[in-house]
Amino acid sequence: MKRKFLISVILTCLFTSGLMAQHPSKTLEILYFHATRRCPTCLAIEQNTRKTLDTYFSDQLKTGTIKLKVINVDEGKNKALAERYEATGSALILARFTNGKESKNDLTDFAFSYARNNPEKFIKELKDKINKLLK
Repeated sequence: MKRKFLISVILTCLFTSGLMAQHPSKTLEILYFHATRRCPTCLAIEQNTRKTLDTYFSDQLKTGTIKLKVINVDEGKNKALAERYEATGSALILARFTNGKESKNDLTDFAFSYARNNPEKFIKELKDKINKLLK
């Protein structure tokens, strides 16, 4: 009887560790909120965010460690998500989930300051911020 119990415990641990490898305990969601009508700066925020992720984080995008969500706040289906992140128009939010706990990083002011006027700085600083949040 003890042997069966021990085997079931071992199998449970192996199964659970296999699931953990497939679903990382730390994920990062990049949420870019926008309105239906967008200005050139709003478009630059999305473009340079995608460029940053494709250039430096393509592996993490493939594995699901990083997820990019582009959300139109004017669409009814996105109302609850926009309210959750207090996005009424354009906003760039990095939401880190660690073992089920969320921490939010609002980069909206930063994004508006640099995405269009200094895309190199935008990309470098976004990359650095993402790297810090993934540690």
